[in-house]
Amino acid sequence: MNSSKSTELNFIIEGANCSSCVAKIEKALKNVQGTNNAEMNFAERTVRVEGSAEQNMLVKAVEDIGYGAKPMGNKSDQDALDEKAKSDNAHYKKLIRNMMLALGVGVPLMVYGLIFDMSVTTTTQRIAWFAVGIVTLVVMTVSGKHFYNGAWQGFKNHSANMDTLIALGTGTAWLYSMFVVIAPSLLPEVARHVYFEASSMIIGLISLGLAFEIKARGRTSQAIKRLIGLQAKTARVVRQGQEQDIDISDVQINDNVRVRPGEKIPVDGNVLEGSSRVDESMLTGEPMPVSKQAGDKVVAGSINKSGTLLFEATHVGHETTLANIINMVKRAQNSKPSIGRLADVVSGIFVPTVMIIAVLAALAWLNFGPEPSIAYAVVALTTVLIIACPCALGLATPMSVMVGVGKAAESGILIRNGESLQTTSKITTMILDKTGTITQGKPQVTDVVTFNNADESNVMLLVASLESGSEHPLADAITQYAEKQSLKLSKVTDFEAITGKGVSGTVNEQTLLFGNKALMDKYEIAVDEAAERAQGFAKDAKTPMYLASNNQLTALIAVADPIKEDSAEAIKRLQNKGIHIVMLTGDNQATAHAVAKKVGINDFIAEVLPEDKVNEVTKRQQQGEVVGMTGDGINDAPALATADVGFAIGTGTDVAIESADVTLMRGSLHGLADAIAISSATIGNIKQNLFGAFIYNVAGIPLAAGVLYPFFGLLLNPVVAGAAMALSSLTVVTNANRLRFFKPNKS
Repeated sequence: MNSSKSTELNFIIEGANCSSCVAKIEKALKNVQGTNNAEMNFAERTVRVEGSAEQNMLVKAVEDIGYGAKPMGNKSDQDALDEKAKSDNAHYKKLIRNMMLALGVGVPLMVYGLIFDMSVTTTTQRIAWFAVGIVTLVVMTVSGKHFYNGAWQGFKNHSANMDTLIALGTGTAWLYSMFVVIAPSLLPEVARHVYFEASSMIIGLISLGLAFEIKARGRTSQAIKRLIGLQAKTARVVRQGQEQDIDISDVQINDNVRVRPGEKIPVDGNVLEGSSRVDESMLTGEPMPVSKQAGDKVVAGSINKSGTLLFEATHVGHETTLANIINMVKRAQNSKPSIGRLADVVSGIFVPTVMIIAVLAALAWLNFGPEPSIAYAVVALTTVLIIACPCALGLATPMSVMVGVGKAAESGILIRNGESLQTTSKITTMILDKTGTITQGKPQVTDVVTFNNADESNVMLLVASLESGSEHPLADAITQYAEKQSLKLSKVTDFEAITGKGVSGTVNEQTLLFGNKALMDKYEIAVDEAAERAQGFAKDAKTPMYLASNNQLTALIAVADPIKEDSAEAIKRLQNKGIHIVMLTGDNQATAHAVAKKVGINDFIAEVLPEDKVNEVTKRQQQGEVVGMTGDGINDAPALATADVGFAIGTGTDVAIESADVTLMRGSLHGLADAIAISSATIGNIKQNLFGAFIYNVAGIPLAAGVLYPFFGLLLNPVVAGAAMALSSLTVVTNANRLRFFKPNKS
């Protein structure tokens, strides 16, 4: 590998059973020379490493701290997913086997203990319980091997984790029980009680909990699985006049690709022939199929519904829109919001703290507890160690982030990272660009008023011919109107663009001036008879433009950028959430006022430059607002990057999308309201999980230590602690999966 080349490597991590492992693995990988960044997804047990570090060095770094790292290689997304599923399934089966063996011994022992006394008083009992102890040791060695290996590796690396707690808890129970069997005379008669069932039951219940967790974790990846499932396996290309089906990986840029009705579009491209309606809902969240014909773009993963299309491939492999979406979603699912990083920090110091508490609890029972104090001390020590495992704490954030980001992707909302996901829920002010965001961004001719007996068709022929050489957005609206009218354009001579006013030139021997009133005033063209109509157009968010032929007013043409049908409704949704809406536009004051009024915005600023947009974002931030910025153009990119959260309309430019934290794949502002709703629901879910996990540990540790015993005579059984620990993790995963059924409120 070229050490100077930055790459991205992905690994499946083996042996990581709690969130305290995450920080150690990330730290070990970051310490490898050439590593720029390492992010582990504890919920998925995968890690992504960026930089130029060699793969074998990264694997060794993980192994040196007691874990396993399996490279995912340069496999396709589907192959990598299949390998991950295969690894998870193998681990699941192993855990079920371990659980059955451990509970197969532990359950009968527990039932026996409920019926008979488990004290050791006679030689026969000593022999019998010694045999049981050996069987229990076999169970611990076979079913709990990975716990003890993990604890040993942690010990060698001067660290503690969940495995440490389980190993100490079950090991203490077993050693105490064997001591009772081997040397009962050294203990008071009331303390000669064995706890072999606790060691077996704890290992069995925790293994069962981990197995259930694996199954539940699989459901959190449904969104990414569906996205990967959209990828076609083959493509029908036309080479040298012959159609042939080839593997999707063999498609090259500029290949001509044919798709028939009902087939998936395999790669991105531009339509050359045919017309059809294409279902892009899986990418944009837009339910209605989109009409496609020659010149239109098609994207991989969408489904051709009706006609046959022939298109030229423009992006293939990992460069397609779908591949980029999958990569963005996976990156976001791996990232951590600040609320999650706090949980990781807490988990990192939690295990050593619990070990200290367990020892203190045991000492308290030994010194102040009733007889048999040593037995009570062992029970308290074991129970505290087991119940305090911070598995649920480690799962609380990544599980919710995975489901939330996936849910957003299903709605056509691409969230770049966990921090953006968290901040989106806090937005207090949303700044909206007008053109292409609130409006369609495609100006259209709406009105043509002629004067001095001019013919409308001839007027449009003259204007379209004159504007055919202009690059102004309004000129495009004029020429498109002429194309729809099938007008044959004439040659233009003496063309001149007059900055800020309009254009001039000669068409069909007529000297033409076309532009705003300032242009007419400059050449002293009388426009009084059109003034009232022009003011009416401006009040209605239309841009009036005058045409003069041979120094005489000939026509007044109105061009407007239509407001998107659902903009007003979507803006109302945002306002109902208490978000202050600001509209910025480079358009004139009259047009800005008309658009703002139509969509229900009271705060707007017209005639702004790109740097003005950045200044407006900064000003609002300095006022204490959490600012979101939504736009679609290159001129919006600086403001998108400056805002607390930048939202790019996916129908806009690549520069805007790259500058944004969140991309809305469809042009509707409802996607903006949906993104905020999903963000709020996800952060709420994370807080529920963290609260539940913290409360579980905060309440569980004192109970396990025996604070209720002096008042109610209650001391938690280690077996109950093991079951509670497994249940807490399962509860967190189940709660995170509730997000999959979340639907944003449309009002």
